[in-house]
Amino acid sequence: MQPILAPFSASLSELRKNPKALLEKSQDETVAIFERNVPAAYLISPAHYEELLNRLEDYELGEIVKARQAEKPFAVEVSLDDL
Repeated sequence: MQPILAPFSASLSELRKNPKALLEKSQDETVAIFERNVPAAYLISPAHYEELLNRLEDYELGEIVKARQAEKPFAVEVSLDDL
């Protein structure tokens, strides 16, 4: 059985029937959308989506930093005056 990663849940037909009411009921919390009693999607607020994208970008930038730190022994040091 899949874990449900949301404080609210609704069926796909509920979402189709009255999306505005569902959004009001959830109060910007994540909503698990079920189809045939199986999680089919998650509905998240724009603010939460933006936060997730920012965290993903931070993670990716961290990975780039780690990769470049590993290349440091092969770097050639130059003074700004030499450029």
